[in-house]
Amino acid sequence: MTADLKLYEEIKNSGIDLILSLPCILLKGILTLINEKKEIQHIPITREEEGVGIAAGAYLGGKTPAILMQNSGLGNSVNAIKSLLELYRIPIIFIISHRGVEGERIPAQIPMGELTPNLLDILNIKKFIIDSIENIKELKKAINFNKKSKNSVAILLKRSLWNDL
Repeated sequence: MTADLKLYEEIKNSGIDLILSLPCILLKGILTLINEKKEIQHIPITREEEGVGIAAGAYLGGKTPAILMQNSGLGNSVNAIKSLLELYRIPIIFIISHRGVEGERIPAQIPMGELTPNLLDILNIKKFIIDSIENIKELKKAINFNKKSKNSVAILLKRSLWNDL
């Protein structure tokens, strides 16, 4: 089973029923599966903070949303995370491809890649790391933490999850 398929199955079985996404080369496979299988509602978005607002509304409407995005978009979301999610105690699931580390070839990705773990700490968002197919089970732990604690979580998908990239 490929990393993308295993990740998809874990997302589907976790109770996530709405995916909001932005394009990312690392997320291409999982987004293709989401679109082909049509088992999870999917809304492509144009900006990360737009996704935060839609996810907040969906959560308040009874959904379990997740935002799939690249870590560079985390910086774009800071105000929405603090002034909407934190202020109104709306727990959202962020599934984030962690670019800018592990041999990144695009220099512009590196500054945010290095900053991402610390930024999540500053935002008080608990992070879970998935760096291999064996660690995809961390997604379930993250979702359980999100549901029990009513706090947002970030699931960082490391480049090593997709060994062939």
